[in-house]
Amino acid sequence: MDLYSEQVNHLVEELGRLPGIGTKSAQRLAYHIINMPHDQVKSLSDSIITAKENVRYCKECYTLTDKEVCPICTSTKRDKKIIMVVETPRDLAAYERTGKYTGVYHVLHGAISPKLGIGQDDIKLKELIIRLREDVEELIVATNSGVEGEITAMYISKLVKPTGIKVSRIASGIPVGGDLECIDEVTLLRALEGRVDL
Repeated sequence: MDLYSEQVNHLVEELGRLPGIGTKSAQRLAYHIINMPHDQVKSLSDSIITAKENVRYCKECYTLTDKEVCPICTSTKRDKKIIMVVETPRDLAAYERTGKYTGVYHVLHGAISPKLGIGQDDIKLKELIIRLREDVEELIVATNSGVEGEITAMYISKLVKPTGIKVSRIASGIPVGGDLECIDEVTLLRALEGRVDL
């Protein structure tokens, strides 16, 4: 049974297609949009269309940008000899929030996953290898710590080490506030291997 008019149902359905948005969240968003002032709704819809038409991949690091090269790659304050490899633009944003990393990035747009049929040619690995022909001293592999992220990290390491470029992997381990008894064995082992001097 349809609870709402056709247009409201259509709006809820479209919002429900967004990742992480279930039916209840879609309904809440639809109600909110319908009750917003007209100029705010127009501004929202215009910004979605404008972003869709103008946002592309940075031609150097492959993050999302509305310019040919993103602000990070064009910054003179960044150390272009250090490249951090991440899986998604969201991962890049997470590191940027720390305010501590001063190198540049390379966004793979995924990870190698034989189970899902994603191979090395399906992510931005060729583009990374081309970038490494420049003056690069270190490659920091910051892929996720799941199986796909580990496979990708090992593959990158195997490709890059013969070039003489230093390859490092981010440490992973116990989250702040985590109880040891609740942490899985792989995470505990990674925490032990990534230990630092006090």
